[in-house]
Amino acid sequence: MAADRNPVEAVAHNGCVAHTEETDPYLWLEDVTGDDALAWVREHNAPTVAELGGERFEQMRSDALEVLDTDARIPYVRRRGDYLYNFWRDAANPRGLWRRTTLESYRSEKSEWDVVIDVDRLAAEDDEKWVWAGADVIEPDHSLALISLSPGGSDAAVVREFDMRTREFVSDGFQLPEAKSQVTWEDENTVLVGTDFGEGSLTESGYPRLVKRWRRGEPLAEAETVFSGAPADVIVAASADRTVGFERTLVSRALDFFNEEVYELRGGELIRIDTPTDASISVHRTWLLIELRTDWYRGVDQYPAGSLLAADYDEFVSGTAELRTVFTPDAHTSLHHYAWTRDRLVVVTLADVASHVEVFTPGPWTSEPVAGLPENTNTAIVGADSLGDEIFLDSSGFDTPSRLLYGTVGGALDEIKRAPSFFDAADIEVTQHFATSDDGTAIPYFVVGHRNRQGPGPTLLGGYGGFEVARTPGYDGVLGRLWLSRGGTYVLANIRGGGEYGPTWHTQAMREGRHLVAEDFAAVAKDLVARDITTVEQLGAQGGSNGGLLMGIMLTQYPELFGALVCSVPLLDMRRFHLLLAGASWVAEYGNPDDPDDWEFISKYSPYQNISGERRYPPVLITTSTRDDRVHPAHARKMTAALEAAGHPVWYYENIEGGHAGAADNAQTAFRAALIYEFLLRTLQGS
Repeated sequence: MAADRNPVEAVAHNGCVAHTEETDPYLWLEDVTGDDALAWVREHNAPTVAELGGERFEQMRSDALEVLDTDARIPYVRRRGDYLYNFWRDAANPRGLWRRTTLESYRSEKSEWDVVIDVDRLAAEDDEKWVWAGADVIEPDHSLALISLSPGGSDAAVVREFDMRTREFVSDGFQLPEAKSQVTWEDENTVLVGTDFGEGSLTESGYPRLVKRWRRGEPLAEAETVFSGAPADVIVAASADRTVGFERTLVSRALDFFNEEVYELRGGELIRIDTPTDASISVHRTWLLIELRTDWYRGVDQYPAGSLLAADYDEFVSGTAELRTVFTPDAHTSLHHYAWTRDRLVVVTLADVASHVEVFTPGPWTSEPVAGLPENTNTAIVGADSLGDEIFLDSSGFDTPSRLLYGTVGGALDEIKRAPSFFDAADIEVTQHFATSDDGTAIPYFVVGHRNRQGPGPTLLGGYGGFEVARTPGYDGVLGRLWLSRGGTYVLANIRGGGEYGPTWHTQAMREGRHLVAEDFAAVAKDLVARDITTVEQLGAQGGSNGGLLMGIMLTQYPELFGALVCSVPLLDMRRFHLLLAGASWVAEYGNPDDPDDWEFISKYSPYQNISGERRYPPVLITTSTRDDRVHPAHARKMTAALEAAGHPVWYYENIEGGHAGAADNAQTAFRAALIYEFLLRTLQGS
């Protein structure tokens, strides 16, 4: 049996299971597709599906699939030349269609679509479970594309050249085998490519370390190296701007997850764009934008973290530029995202997690608010024409389905698409509250509940808290149908580690400050009980990826606060996370376990190393994907095995496909959603 492969017992101390590499009895579960490991997966999947299956599960799966497959949802688009492109999945096309239409057709009640690539047909022809991974279409004539297709949904994908005129793959064109490649057009006969070229060509994180110029007809092995990074870098990448009159090629090396050096490649010369390495930059026509993550002192001037600065690009490169401030944050307001049209900059900011949209005019950098936006909704830029003046904005709220707004910068916005309602929101109300964390910081959270609620009820708390990702309000038809419509309350916690209040909301919770993430989430959980919104027994929490790590910490450090937890595609073994798949790229966020000083603070919260055989844990459902090549499925597998050995209630489900998303198509997504909500209904409602 698989369990007999490593009989070494874990060392216990203070009631916790302290697994190390030498004493870890479950290292064999790191063999992703090994026979023994997959047998273990099947043995754990079967009882979970059998126990949680049934009439209600099947109804929820059907309800979720109806939401995901409906033709009435908004087909979001991206402009490429004269056409608007969309990728679409539904019941008849589970793998999806890459298709296009005109603006006139798109604005009509029933759009007419021209299918460019049918992924289901391609998958059948190739006898491969292709998952669409994107297209890089050459500018400005859009005659060629580099199509990325992932087998099973992993981050690694194959790349094939596609002729947009003949609608056929180019038989002797640019092609790359399965890898975590970076590839972009430099011209119609040249691509800049980073991929697995063989020994020494990848970073320790498993991403490209080299950028090569690959000319048509030339063997890949003979491609010229134009840029390289160090093995300890996260990734090396290139981008080529083909805007007529502003052609530029940029290359970069990510020193860690938050720091990079960016260069312009002019002929054979590398010219450093000398901004702070932890700043994010973008170049548009004559303008360079600089988004700061930390304070920047430049001469006698000081620019605070979270600011957005602008400069003439050529002047900045030559060292003569005057910096202009486009946006400065305050205690309540932060920069969320932005996009260029040809001559204007559209900016979305957050004020206590509520979105505001403005349009800036370069040069004077004066702004005006975008009028006509729906009230009490979250607004995001979903499209902006960098060669024209059109914009697409999406507005939605927890109880308000998406509305797609179209217009031109400075002009009126029209609602051209509206998503359907998937649940009755007549008695739903959304409120915002603030919990007080252990250090006195006010932590905002949204409560999506029922006006006619009598006393506390089943409540699901969601959170992420990492990598400066801001969690904002939005409509979720699956959540509404499967949870809210059954009387549940949903809560979104805007904890530190995210970007809801700008970069400092994140940086204070990095590395040795990681405990703040857990303390903030625990503070919200306690506040929900104190406000009589729920009880401990009726409070569940859910998180995935970095949020899955948070769930593992809640399980092992705060088990008394919850009635159930759902932990998806998680990091959990923080002693070995940097050795598994892309884990080395996250050392800047969490610290380096091989450094004794870093391990001192990591070891205090690492879930896998802190499982107690003496404390009572709430029931937990752990889910992952065999094809996840970003966060190794061993985190979920090993945690499950260790929890079982310690006598704790744990349910496990591993989807064979799906990558880090956990599912490869709508049917798999619906199955996973039904599994999660059935688990929550049983544990929190007792039914």
